Amino acid sequence: MDPPANLSSWDGPLEPAAGLPGAAALGAVLSLLGAAGAAGNLYTLAVARAGAAPSALRGHIVHLALADLLYLAGLPFVVHNGLAQDWHFGEAGCRALLGLDLLTMQASALLLTLLSTERCRAVRRPFRAARRSAARRHALAAAAWAAAFALALPMMLMVRQEERVVGDGRARRLCVPTWDEAPHKTYLTLLFGTTMAGPGLALGYLYGRLARAYWRSQTQGVLGPRRRPRQRVFLPLFLIVLAFWACFLPFWLWQLVPLYSPGTAAHLPAATEIYVNFLVTCLTYTNSCIDPFLYTLLTRTYRQYLRARRAGRGGAQRTLSTGH
Repeated sequence: MDPPANLSSWDGPLEPAAGLPGAAALGAVLSLLGAAGAAGNLYTLAVARAGAAPSALRGHIVHLALADLLYLAGLPFVVHNGLAQDWHFGEAGCRALLGLDLLTMQASALLLTLLSTERCRAVRRPFRAARRSAARRHALAAAAWAAAFALALPMMLMVRQEERVVGDGRARRLCVPTWDEAPHKTYLTLLFGTTMAGPGLALGYLYGRLARAYWRSQTQGVLGPRRRPRQRVFLPLFLIVLAFWACFLPFWLWQLVPLYSPGTAAHLPAATEIYVNFLVTCLTYTNSCIDPFLYTLLTRTYRQYLRARRAGRGGAQRTLSTGH
């Protein structure tokens, strides 16, 4: 039994029943998202290269922006697929585009977890975190990319191009996996665990510890007046994680629900299935457009936090030197 056809966001071009105007409108929306996302992430890279981002954040932001740009790189093929209602890029194109989708999703989740972990350490153990070298940060980021590639590789190896007859009797080329339903279900469940569930639990734990540290600093003065975490530092990072979840969770639910409840998808009209497929596609690309604004907010508030800490240390040193 073949797995469901909607195993990725891009292998379900608009059916003839959806009409060419619908395909053209979708192509226009996706093109605007791609242009906005590419411009925003290129600006983020330029800002980071110019040194405007604090060094403790620069590497993480560069890797996250690169992941967004790589994800957006497949968008022209998605738009062409929807307008042409056919896949013209061969089996190698299937493997490259599907692999790129899975690679960048997985890498973004792992990189966000690394970034959140480091910010948690910086609040709870600032002196130890300050000693962490840039080389170590880059090594951890490289490990995240390697893990993401290893997780995406099975789908890249198992996908193939085949022709299927659509509702109007026209043959159409599609990208589908070669494995049976059971291993396909297991693999997508694993990817959901490593992309959403696992990082979600880790991030929930980290933010729980940050919230506890913030509450203790405000109510008990445990960290001392100059080491109390600033709430505004956490908010942009929390918004980045929240945006990732809000944009990618519907995509993964759309992949998994037909696998675990086949009857649910079977009762959907064909046109509804097509439009839901492309709605979740638009959400995933919207994340790459939102991220640059959140990265800018994060670097600005983190610079303010560092200035406040330096000012606090300077005030303490002046107090000690004058004997007050």
